[in-house]
Amino acid sequence: MLLNCVVYRDGLKQADIPVEDISDYRADRGCLLWVALKDPTPEEIALMQEEFGLHPLAVEDARHGHQRPKIEEYGDIVFVVLHLLEGNGEDDLGLGELAIFVGPNFVLSIRLRSNVPLLGVRERCEREPELLKNGPGFVLYALMDAVVDRYFPVLAALEEDLEQVEDRMFERNAGRRNVASLYAVKRRLMVLHHAVRPLIEVASRLDGGRVPQVCVGLQAWYRDVHDHLLRINAHIDTQRETLWTAVQANLAMVTIEQAETTKRLAAWASLFAVSTALAGIWGMNFDYMPELRQPWGYPAALGLIGGSLTLLWWRFRRLGWL
Repeated sequence: MLLNCVVYRDGLKQADIPVEDISDYRADRGCLLWVALKDPTPEEIALMQEEFGLHPLAVEDARHGHQRPKIEEYGDIVFVVLHLLEGNGEDDLGLGELAIFVGPNFVLSIRLRSNVPLLGVRERCEREPELLKNGPGFVLYALMDAVVDRYFPVLAALEEDLEQVEDRMFERNAGRRNVASLYAVKRRLMVLHHAVRPLIEVASRLDGGRVPQVCVGLQAWYRDVHDHLLRINAHIDTQRETLWTAVQANLAMVTIEQAETTKRLAAWASLFAVSTALAGIWGMNFDYMPELRQPWGYPAALGLIGGSLTLLWWRFRRLGWL
């Protein structure tokens, strides 16, 4: 689906144009073409390939998706893939992609499997015509910056979920629920890690060294994106360490609860064992058992059993086993 097809000149919007006119403006190096697609059909991608002269390998990646974040150069055209993250239920993250083709005077963005709107990026650029004069390199920066900024709320939500699990870590009988919650956080954290880690390399290639021609002069802007990614990656590493510590603490709490249950069962078994042993002795059919013929023998036996049980119960109570 075609979202926008706009031509700019000197940082100012000139007009929305039909796709058929792209080739006419493509030859004009004094203008900037910015085309946005969402979940395009193969026919639409084939048309864009013809209009912009895109490399077949890059077009194949954009058509099929499921790529890791990366940057590739095909002549004077730069191809960048970014991951788009969005909430998809309580314990999951939706994973989409943004494929961006950047040429000498055009930007083509293709959004796949994502409902994350990027209209704010275009509005921001149009409000800053002096920056938009920098051409397609600045548009690429604006798109990357918008995608990276959307990682911060995801990271904040993960931190909040992890803190909630830590708060109920010492509640009784919460071990199974805590383990399920921790692994849900771990799964989302890995999705974020896979989106951020390769993107650091992409941003570093645009920040220094041999910078693609369309990005020359914008290194300071890409350095800002690179710094944001490094901050997010550092927070991810911290959360992974905290997550591992929480898992170990939760397993320790489960072990302690099992030990408490075992001690209680052992204490009650001891009480029943004593009463059973004494009753078994007096229940034997021997003629010369102590006090067998005495009238107070039976009450004495009951008193001995009751006293033994009371003494054991008091002792286990003081030890905290009951």
